[in-house]
Amino acid sequence: MDTESEPYVRLTTLRQLHQVMADMNTARSLADTLQTVADGVVTGLGYDLAWINLVRPDGDLVVAALAGDSAAEALMTGRVGSRLGWERRLSMGEAWGALRFIPHTESWILENDDVPQWYTDGPEPRFEDEWHPADRLFAPLFAPGAPGSAPGTSGGELLGVISVDRPRNGRRPGPWGREALQMYAFQAAIAISNARLRANMQRALVRLEREQQALRASEESFRQAFEYAPSGMAIAEMGGDQHGRILRANDALCRLLARPASMMRRYSFSDLVHPEDIGTLLRTSAEGGRAELRLARRDGSFMWVSLRNSVVADATDGPRFLLTHVEDIEERKRRELQLAHRASHDSLTGLPNSAELRSRLAARLCSRPQSRPLTDIDAVDAAYGGTLAGLPYDADEPVSVVDPGGSAYDHHVHTIAPTEGDEEADDGTKGLAVLFCDLDGFKSINDRFGHHTGDAVLIEVARRLTSGVRDGDTVARLGGDEFVVLADGLGRADAQDLAVRLRNAIIPPIRVDGRAVRVGASFGIGWAHCGMSADEVLKSADQRMYIEKRSRAKQHRRAG
Repeated sequence: MDTESEPYVRLTTLRQLHQVMADMNTARSLADTLQTVADGVVTGLGYDLAWINLVRPDGDLVVAALAGDSAAEALMTGRVGSRLGWERRLSMGEAWGALRFIPHTESWILENDDVPQWYTDGPEPRFEDEWHPADRLFAPLFAPGAPGSAPGTSGGELLGVISVDRPRNGRRPGPWGREALQMYAFQAAIAISNARLRANMQRALVRLEREQQALRASEESFRQAFEYAPSGMAIAEMGGDQHGRILRANDALCRLLARPASMMRRYSFSDLVHPEDIGTLLRTSAEGGRAELRLARRDGSFMWVSLRNSVVADATDGPRFLLTHVEDIEERKRRELQLAHRASHDSLTGLPNSAELRSRLAARLCSRPQSRPLTDIDAVDAAYGGTLAGLPYDADEPVSVVDPGGSAYDHHVHTIAPTEGDEEADDGTKGLAVLFCDLDGFKSINDRFGHHTGDAVLIEVARRLTSGVRDGDTVARLGGDEFVVLADGLGRADAQDLAVRLRNAIIPPIRVDGRAVRVGASFGIGWAHCGMSADEVLKSADQRMYIEKRSRAKQHRRAG
């Protein structure tokens, strides 16, 4: 190349490089950018062959683009060279700035490595600077490094390597050609780095969009499952001052409680739950899980529901809200209560039966009797072997005594009976009276008029007994024509008066199918106290009833 034409040639080359670099930075994808870089080496820098070896995620380099020879492109594209082989090549040969040149005199040592190479044929060089077919020239591509680093130097990570072959003028590149290739590699690295960044961003955007679509689909699926669920569902706050406040309720829950959605958001579940079930609700809300409780409807009535809470938690912020399922179990609870009532109540009269009577009676009694209250601390001390001696106490305060055998009396209010002896005596002690009632003349009613009439008589007697006692008292049917009344807090005179009132309530005629029938009643009064069993209490009252029945003159008994 003569000296006069060289500036014009360089200016033309610069114009070509400017266009190539513009193309590099406007390529739409990483693959397009790599191909544009390879094409630019051929069209802008005057080489017959160029290919881009791109670093893969595993560190090896793959031939990602090739320009100048379609046969070479078909054979080499996609071939991989190891990172170790490339590091060996880039560490040997002559350093032309950031470039690496391995002359044909040294290329024999590269023949057995795994780096892809296109071999060309040609005559032996005639001049010292003439290009040999076995010469190798590489331009490493480094990501933009730290500020101040020289262009094209290893200031950043290795992105790839440009391999070039056969300059068109047939000569090894001089200083200007080397500088041009080095600067081109620097710009190419920027373009590849930007393209890779754009590709990563595009993949991230695609992934984000897919995740958002999946989230929207999930939210829509949850919304539909929530809104159209056949059972009641609600979302409630968890924690803080607004704990349990209902944020959202579905149609099924609104219908269940007969409250509109706008009204539901004014409440928390603690506002709606039955007062007796508030403890169950609080435990369930704090721990999640399932509970059966009663919720208030708009008309003030309560209904049984099965309430199941799921705590929805955030990995960083902790529990966020409660997802609550509410299922109507009113019918099941009604059946359960009916079964429980049948098991504990008489089917004819509806009164508590024998088993329920014994259960209520046993609940008031313990197996050890309570002695009379001790008011003298010395007597207490003597009774317990001096164990209280020397202990400070206040004579005006009650003493809680613990039985040496291990029975703690201060945890049980003992049931005691009025003083035994004269039936008319009353020492002021109040106890649990057990009135045993046996109907007089009931058998003859059954025999004369049949069991239908007898059943009607028993039903009416049960009603009269129930009407004649206080709300807290128990009237039970033992079986046949035997009834028992439990009345707590009565003295002996009170119990006698109650027996007389109940007997007088039973005596009036009972009309059944247009006829009037009469029955009398005998009452025996027993007293329950701790140390007795339920059967012993009932047996005592039964014996007193038979004593009373025999002692009464026949003319005072009423028969049908």
